[in-house]
Amino acid sequence: MDRRIEKSKQAIMDAFTKLMLEKDFEKITINEIAELANVNRGTVYSHYVDIFDLLNQCIENHLNKLFENCQPKGNDNNISGKDSLCRTFNYLEQNAFFYSKMLMSKSITAFRNRLHALMVKSVEEQLDMNGINTDVNREIMVQYFASATIGVIEWWITNSMPYSSEYMAEQLLSLMERYQNVTEPLTRR
Repeated sequence: MDRRIEKSKQAIMDAFTKLMLEKDFEKITINEIAELANVNRGTVYSHYVDIFDLLNQCIENHLNKLFENCQPKGNDNNISGKDSLCRTFNYLEQNAFFYSKMLMSKSITAFRNRLHALMVKSVEEQLDMNGINTDVNREIMVQYFASATIGVIEWWITNSMPYSSEYMAEQLLSLMERYQNVTEPLTRR
């Protein structure tokens, strides 16, 4: 991709994110985004169909970064669950303003839905990697862990992160391990 195109897209996305932190999504205009990004209106429309397309791509961008951040880097395939969760909570902490706005906005359900889908995928991968097999319906178990994890993240962010990211990772991992210990006789059949 041409560097100028990449730079203008990034400037537009940064301007949009900044405006999202300042006001409700419904009150943001393309003109405001263009002015803050120092581009003309046509440039915004050349990259995004409308403000909803920009919102969707912004959400996708942030969630991809979240997912990439908690994955192993390079040859580091032996990352522990705790390290992965610490990376996740650290990333969330560094980008708390954005995630707080997205989670607290009643009008942006797309974010929560995408976050949930991403979490479901992650839980399924963890179950597959660890070979966990219980008498609990797999689909229900995946939904339970995904929803519980999102609930904890949402609580932590919307309550101004009362605990450190490391503590949150330890606590969430401890809860997950307790579930695994309770089901240990049922696992690996």
